[in-house]
Amino acid sequence: MSQDKALREQLAKIIDWNEAHADFDAAVEDFPAKQRGRVPDGFPYSAWQLLEHIRLALWDILEFSRDARHKSPKWPEGYWPKTAQPSSAVAWDKSVKAVTKHLDEMRELITDPSRDLFAPLPHGTGQTLLREALLVGDHNAYHIGQLMLLRKVLAARQG
Repeated sequence: MSQDKALREQLAKIIDWNEAHADFDAAVEDFPAKQRGRVPDGFPYSAWQLLEHIRLALWDILEFSRDARHKSPKWPEGYWPKTAQPSSAVAWDKSVKAVTKHLDEMRELITDPSRDLFAPLPHGTGQTLLREALLVGDHNAYHIGQLMLLRKVLAARQG
């Protein structure tokens, strides 16, 4: 296997790696509907806010990586939902599906051998596809960890 192919495979894994920690599916699967909008004492966010933040940031990174015309939202308000509570179970499910779709699309981008991982994106300020893939992996791991901790705290405070 070529080094390029091996690197692309590792990058595709790292964006939602579950070998070292929980992955996205584990963090959101069967998350109790009544707990999705709750912000426990001492915590800055609800599960809904974290889920939507993951979705919005992932969408922005993906679009930036593949579309020179993409305009990023204003920081920070464009990357966080307005409310702690999802509007419905459908909104939660829609967000989960969007994250999964964006992860699949990012994986396709990363594994496409016609895309140079090391070339600066022409519309960026030095960012490369490699950097964007690592950013997705790092950002997701951080917030997925927060979701997992939130799950545990909410479950402990229920019982």
